[in-house]
Amino acid sequence: MRPFVKHAFSLAAAGVLLLGAPPCVFAQTDVTVLVPNPFRRSLDKLVPDFERATGHTVAVTYGKGMGTRQQVVDGETFDVFIVLAPYPDVLASGNVDPDSETLLASLTLALGVKKGAPKPDISTPEALRQTLLAADTIAYVDPTIGSDGFATRNALQALGVIDLIQSKSTFGPFARVTGDLVATGKAELCMFYLNEMASPDLDVVGRLPKEVAPPVQVVAFVSTDARNASAARSLVDYLSSAEADASYEEDGLEPAR
Repeated sequence: MRPFVKHAFSLAAAGVLLLGAPPCVFAQTDVTVLVPNPFRRSLDKLVPDFERATGHTVAVTYGKGMGTRQQVVDGETFDVFIVLAPYPDVLASGNVDPDSETLLASLTLALGVKKGAPKPDISTPEALRQTLLAADTIAYVDPTIGSDGFATRNALQALGVIDLIQSKSTFGPFARVTGDLVATGKAELCMFYLNEMASPDLDVVGRLPKEVAPPVQVVAFVSTDARNASAARSLVDYLSSAEADASYEEDGLEPAR
């Protein structure tokens, strides 16, 4: 993996330069972005601030974690791509500028239970292993669809339990549906990204031990076909700024800094 690139970005300066520009300039500097769903909550909060400060308008398209990565490889047209690791196929596609590779934040897997239910011990890999073996039912995202499911499967393989719990595991197509399985009593435990465990019907037990569930990096690239590479770069810079880091941390992600 190439070293991550971080560029200094002055939001205030950008605002001074662009807020007085005529509407025709704004129309020429729109930025289109492809984003995996697990990053949606954070981006929805950050994009309006970027637009107000710079005058750029941002059009965001969301999709499943695994699917969006394939969209990059397939050469779909966007100015900025946000992808989840691993992504060697993205780099090999030739559809992104490798020098624009910028770490934004990292997602961490967590375990949840129904609101008010006892919280099991997951403080160590062995404690987590015993908790999963003792559970009646376990829900996680389909690993062929969602990146959190892919990461969960890797964690279960690292724990050596994936075959042992297969008969009592159930899949959801994405995090919200997976959490609802626990909230409605159809599963005892659920596992997906911490920043998506915002349901009032769930209690977060905690992050899974990093020894078996390392954080999943969220990385931005500027497309090799970006219509306005400067505007695209400005958005990536803002999404990797100190202001953005504070928002990521509030949302349950690990900031890059």
